[in-house]
Amino acid sequence: MLVLVTGGAGFIGSHVIRALVETRHGVRVLDVRPPEPPQLPPGVAFVRGDVRDQAVVEEALRGVDAVCHQAAMVGLGRDFDDAPAYVGCNDLGTAVLLTALARLRVRELVLAGSMVYYGEGRYACARHGAVRPGPRQVVDLDAGRFEPVCPRCGDPLTPGLVPEDAPPDPRNVYAATKVAQEYLAAAWARATGGRAVALRYHNVYGPGMPRDTPYAGVASLFRSALARGEPPRVFEDGGQRRDFVHVADVAAANLAALDAVGAAIPAGTLRAYNVGSGSPHTVGEMATALSAACGGPEPVVTGEYRLGDVRHITASSSRLRKELGWLPQVPFAVGMREFAKAPLRGQASAPR
Repeated sequence: MLVLVTGGAGFIGSHVIRALVETRHGVRVLDVRPPEPPQLPPGVAFVRGDVRDQAVVEEALRGVDAVCHQAAMVGLGRDFDDAPAYVGCNDLGTAVLLTALARLRVRELVLAGSMVYYGEGRYACARHGAVRPGPRQVVDLDAGRFEPVCPRCGDPLTPGLVPEDAPPDPRNVYAATKVAQEYLAAAWARATGGRAVALRYHNVYGPGMPRDTPYAGVASLFRSALARGEPPRVFEDGGQRRDFVHVADVAAANLAALDAVGAAIPAGTLRAYNVGSGSPHTVGEMATALSAACGGPEPVVTGEYRLGDVRHITASSSRLRKELGWLPQVPFAVGMREFAKAPLRGQASAPR
């Protein structure tokens, strides 16, 4: 099978490419920038261009059997001024790609989704059962009250795991674009008889993450600080729950999804899967693990916050395990020790 990987020169895309090559798939890459060293594996064709350029996309799609769409502008960003760039790269880019898929009759798509689809995660109130708290308020965050409370009674909540059928609840611009990408892909599948899988990544980390950019994930920001001899700066109180999943496991999930779109996914549909390790940890625990592996300095809990951040988001990956046979292979402690010594990418532009 010949697979086009958009954003293949990026962090996750480069790992997906290597996994595809190792399993003897043909691979073509479309990206706005050339790959950083190490170069692409032998036999991988590279097309340089923007996913928003219809002519370039159609050129890259010639003879392709399936597409693994990783190209996106990632992260929360700096402020709302980033909104046009996010919408243009993520949503317009996806629309252009889907139009080209329809024209060239390519019917199999794996889409890089995100846990931000859900907003705040699943919560339970002792009195009212499952509830969905609203956005956290500035007055509460300024006072150090970081935990969401029951929207009905104000009591504390217990966070839980979010299933794929939870409703979308995007809390920032990036999240809104990731939800829109899934809706566009679902519309394409219905209109063309295509098959799509949306992989809702959790907090992906591992070798080759970009460093020193506001668009990087928190693991990369902590790792970059430690490389400079500075302590990781942990926002809020460090108690934010996340699921840190190694990039090698994410690449394996993409392989499982590519197999599924050719067989297990019904024509005309999109099927979503959460991709997480299944072992939630707090941001503070992750910072501490990285600092210990690097030999310090210890993290500093700042009490600062970003208004678009959610408090807790961990989701169940049982659907991916049961339906596609995927299992994560890299435990948190092992992955963090590796990541503490792994090379990072140099300064990178936001889109990938």
